[in-house]
Amino acid sequence: MPGFDADILVVGGGPGGLATALHARARGLSVIVAEPRHSPIDKACGEGLMPGGLRVLADLGVDPAGMPFRGIAYVDRDRRVEARFSGGPGRGVRRTTLHAALTARAQEVGTEWISAKVGAVSQDADGVSAAGVRARYLVGADGLHSAVRRGVGIGVSVGRPRRVGLRSHYRVPAWSEFVEVHWSPYGEAYVTPVEPDLVGVAILSSHRHDLSWFPWLERRLDGAAQDRERGAGPLRQVVARRVAGRVLLVGDAAGYEDALTGEGMSLAVKQAGAAVAAIAAERPADYERDWHRITRRYRWLTRALVVGTTPAVGRRVVVPASSALPFVFRRAVNTLAT
Repeated sequence: MPGFDADILVVGGGPGGLATALHARARGLSVIVAEPRHSPIDKACGEGLMPGGLRVLADLGVDPAGMPFRGIAYVDRDRRVEARFSGGPGRGVRRTTLHAALTARAQEVGTEWISAKVGAVSQDADGVSAAGVRARYLVGADGLHSAVRRGVGIGVSVGRPRRVGLRSHYRVPAWSEFVEVHWSPYGEAYVTPVEPDLVGVAILSSHRHDLSWFPWLERRLDGAAQDRERGAGPLRQVVARRVAGRVLLVGDAAGYEDALTGEGMSLAVKQAGAAVAAIAAERPADYERDWHRITRRYRWLTRALVVGTTPAVGRRVVVPASSALPFVFRRAVNTLAT
């Protein structure tokens, strides 16, 4: 490969970036990952892997430890409605556990690393240069506020409502086989079992977050040890496009609808596969179409739910409506689970 250090330079060593590296190595492409942080990397996320995302990870040789969950439950005080996955369980996995498993597998298959923070990106008809590396293609997987995206001039705007997510872990026995979504007039709390005696709680809202919005959950967590709170947002990022010449964006860098349906990690893994397929075919522009196909149902369902529950009346009726129309709730959940 004269004149090139690698086929693909991946900027960002989170799940999206490492999944890109694994997909690339499976096709025999050489990869360098640019990431200044040490593994494992933690960040605020819901930590639930949907069944479809688990299957893609298994195909890549990654099987992270965690807690199986059988579906999604909506909870509003004393009312609860559950929808089971029809194609097998998902898995609650701590972000650090997933990252460690992906890192170990990427090392096994010959991925290279450099400790570098990428700012400027330059490209020509044959390749891309960044952080002192020359590659045939660059994949930006560097998060909601992507420096790669800025570096190649791809526009982004913050959508409405402007919501932020905060996540903590609580040392308490996992009490449910479901990811629970607790609703309040001000926001939602996602509860994901990640270890037998540990749950992750992520609160999403456009208001200042407060666990007291969810009285039953607050009582359940009373006295439990809590780790450091981590935040992310604004959540909705509307990105103009995902491809700029030989630069492709995956994961949160490619655009983010909202965390409401808990599909982010699974989507990042699938996007990584599509980006690498387009690169292998020397047709990077195909990835834009494939990104829209992969994310379409997620974007439509998530946007409809966010818009529908922005007014107070929408929040009051979402759980009763899901209970009254269980087949619709099940279908929506299983659409996102594939």
